[in-house]
Amino acid sequence: MASYDEDDDLYTTAAPVPQQDAERVLSVGELTGQIKQTLEGSFSRVWVSGEVSNFSRPSSGHCYLTLKDDSAQIRAVIWRNAAKTARFELHDGLEVICQGYLDVYAPRGSYQLVIQQIEPKGLGALERALTLLREKLAAEGLFSPSRKRTLPRFPRRIAFVTSPTGAAVRDFLEVLRRRWRDVHVLIVPVRVQGDGAAAEIAAGIELVNRLAQQVDVLVVGRGGGSLEDLWAFNEEIVVRAIHASRIPVVSAVGHEIDITLSDLVADVRALTPSEAAERVVPAMEELREFLDRQQSRLASALRGRFQLAQTRVDGLAGCRVFRRPLERVQLLGQRLDELQARAGRAVTRRIERATSAVEAKAAQLESLSPLGVLARGYSLTTRTADGGLVRSARDVARGELVRTRLADGEITSRVEAAESTSGATRKVTDL
Repeated sequence: MASYDEDDDLYTTAAPVPQQDAERVLSVGELTGQIKQTLEGSFSRVWVSGEVSNFSRPSSGHCYLTLKDDSAQIRAVIWRNAAKTARFELHDGLEVICQGYLDVYAPRGSYQLVIQQIEPKGLGALERALTLLREKLAAEGLFSPSRKRTLPRFPRRIAFVTSPTGAAVRDFLEVLRRRWRDVHVLIVPVRVQGDGAAAEIAAGIELVNRLAQQVDVLVVGRGGGSLEDLWAFNEEIVVRAIHASRIPVVSAVGHEIDITLSDLVADVRALTPSEAAERVVPAMEELREFLDRQQSRLASALRGRFQLAQTRVDGLAGCRVFRRPLERVQLLGQRLDELQARAGRAVTRRIERATSAVEAKAAQLESLSPLGVLARGYSLTTRTADGGLVRSARDVARGELVRTRLADGEITSRVEAAESTSGATRKVTDL
């Protein structure tokens, strides 16, 4: 059987498969599957260091590269989500340390390293571990600024979780004694470095939170040191104990350059234990000066208010209304009298005008009244039978009774004859 070797670019001849081993022949897919299962199971998490070469980052966001050293090389890939978390630019020639797992790409029959985390070479193991833990806890929200609490202005009881023999506790107490003496300090002795220190610190924090007597502020810290010396304050157990504390926590790890995870999770960070003492209590002298300034400001404000009130009283005392309090009433009374007189005159004029109008209407009615006509010598004649008005000579018959209305009475008469206005005499016959 002939096969093609890609590396040597030549054909090789393999021996024929023995008849008795024919049933053990695997397909390419089966063999690749077994290789994939073996490699991925054995190398599910590996750390690899090497130099980056053949780096590329297409539009998909995935990163493809080759890791190499003096004796070998391996293909690698960083998927887009992991590539977004890289805090530095990858490029050819960069020495890196990677963490990931082996993956077999069956269609091509090759394997590659799937990189999940990548850092520039030169960071120590502690720093790598610290970076990973910081990212994990930050993702859980332990360092969120929204959960930070303010310290009480005048604490009565302070607990300090630290080593009782270190310089940190002496510096802390000395600053407290100088700034504010009306406070009780409880020292919770723990180891602050070495094996088991983190567990003791966490236990001390939990102990303070369980005390029957209320503690106002909890300080956790120590003096300065190297990263290894301060490592206990980067341990997850300590960070979570600070996060769970119901008492406001001040982290006072005496190292100004590096920030520990305890600094990030605490409510307040102090650069040194001495600064922690300055943060948790006020300065007596500063408070006295503040009170003196407030007293001066209060007295000045009261004097100003008094002077303003005095000025207003003096101004009011000089007002006309206070000098002649009845003047306004008298003026209003005089005005009322004037209005009353005007109202009386107006009513009189209205009555006179109304009387004149009534008299004029009465005269007009009098001139049109039938009684007035009668008074001037006229009369009104009606038929007695039906009361009809006699307007013409033709309206009556001979012998008919009529009633004549005069101005001062009535006359009843019988018709003997009737004459029209034309002067002709009309004979009235008997009915």
